Amino acid sequence: MLEVKKQTLSETFSVYYDKRMLRILLLGAISGFPWVLIASSLSLWLKEEGLSRSTIGWAGLIFAVYAFNYLWAPIIDRIQIPYLTKKLGHRRGWIVLMQIIILLCLVIWSSINPTENLALLISVGLIIAIASATQDITVDALRIEQIDENEGKSMAAGAAMAVVGWWTGYKLGGVVALFTAEFFENLGISDYWQATFLILGILIILMNIGLMFVHEPIQTDRQAKQRETDQLIGKKIGSRNFLTNFIVYITGTIGGPIISFFKKNGFAIAAGILAFVFLFKIGEAFMGRMSIVFYKEIGFSKGQIAIYSKGLGWITTVIFTLLGGLMAMRSGTIKTMFFAGGLMAVTNLLFAVLAWAGKSEILFAIAVIADDITAAFATVAFVAFISLLVDRTYTATQYALLASIGTAGRTTLASSSGALVDWLNGDWGIFFILTTLMVIPSLICLWLIKNKIKIGEK
Repeated sequence: MLEVKKQTLSETFSVYYDKRMLRILLLGAISGFPWVLIASSLSLWLKEEGLSRSTIGWAGLIFAVYAFNYLWAPIIDRIQIPYLTKKLGHRRGWIVLMQIIILLCLVIWSSINPTENLALLISVGLIIAIASATQDITVDALRIEQIDENEGKSMAAGAAMAVVGWWTGYKLGGVVALFTAEFFENLGISDYWQATFLILGILIILMNIGLMFVHEPIQTDRQAKQRETDQLIGKKIGSRNFLTNFIVYITGTIGGPIISFFKKNGFAIAAGILAFVFLFKIGEAFMGRMSIVFYKEIGFSKGQIAIYSKGLGWITTVIFTLLGGLMAMRSGTIKTMFFAGGLMAVTNLLFAVLAWAGKSEILFAIAVIADDITAAFATVAFVAFISLLVDRTYTATQYALLASIGTAGRTTLASSSGALVDWLNGDWGIFFILTTLMVIPSLICLWLIKNKIKIGEK
């Protein structure tokens, strides 16, 4: 009888030493860095220019584009960029184009006075957000395509490195932005933020140099398979002329990824996958939307919230993201999803205990750190799961669509979280118990389809 030797922990962890993980880390940083520009830097710039909180809040509407980037994801899978695609490859060509747009926007920002040209400033911020959201589509696709479809362990490790990379690009990029702005301000430069954006532009150039070391397979049958789908649709339509050819092209571009997804999994399993993706993080989102309000109402100061909820967040997230990837590699993505779901339920119960016990710094620390750990495990498992599901013919579109469905579940239903607390007359304990129960439907969906999902777990 053939005996299969189980990998040791160090052997499993060695997957992170794969040079592809370093490339994926860079891709994650490229994806996270634009948030430095349109989130913390833009908000602080407007604040220090004397603009109102209301104005700063409305400026945040530019983030809405991230929830809809799946609408143009088919274009990213299909359309090739003249010159750039030939020289750099399909995915890298799109990334470089978006990076060039973001770089040009920073040059424009460097010459703008916010109080005199607020509309132009916000419009340029919107262009950065659109370019960043478009870039995310192709960054995720290129990350997935770094790893073979059947390398489940490497895909899990890649998901962990992508999350770590995103937070590194966002957090460390923010550190560079803030220290640079403070340095220029101390030098007496009046337009210190405008000068800072030029320095941040240099970081974009450096990341693009790093991108040249990210491998993109030149030989691909993506276009051939896309043409096969077009031919299938064309046969259904019948007669061919300019109009029908155009209809075939548009239908293949938009409908091809959906047809491929349902054809690969079958209607029942595909519907189960979509239901799971939609429901998985709703309980976490309900809790997250109201967490700051709960912390304040129970009596914690901003300093205490900053120390436990924010200060330890990045360190905890990085460490447990890597450990979450490790678990996914050793136990499989599906089992990790169940573990993350159970962890979410337990974490929400900790907040219920805190609500009933009253203000307790120890319970608060335990609850928020446990929440960070849960978020790390859940994010890695979720990213690895949907990464393994996509068809390489439509990588960008299917990943963007699945990720958007997950986002839709969190943003649409969770928007009623405040109303739910009011309906419960401010009973936070019951609220957190309900968020615990919200995890169950998604796990039931996963249980029903777990043995029929076509993903590689090797």
